[in-house]
Amino acid sequence: MLTEYIERAMRKAHYELTENGRFFATIPKCKGLWAEGKSLEKCREDLRSTLEDWLLLGLQLGHHLPVIDGVSL
Repeated sequence: MLTEYIERAMRKAHYELTENGRFFATIPKCKGLWAEGKSLEKCREDLRSTLEDWLLLGLQLGHHLPVIDGVSL
């Protein structure tokens, strides 16, 4: 279930190319979650890693995590 949640969340990611040529990414439903990288692929990798950490911390602390495409943790 965790893998499915992560995959669905990553499909919702929003990427931008910044003025300095770096990529910036967020997942709108995941407040405070963002990543940055020199390439789109690096940004995507960092976003996934950050999402995993964000989820584990949220579960540990008992935070209400957003439902993404019908998947709830």
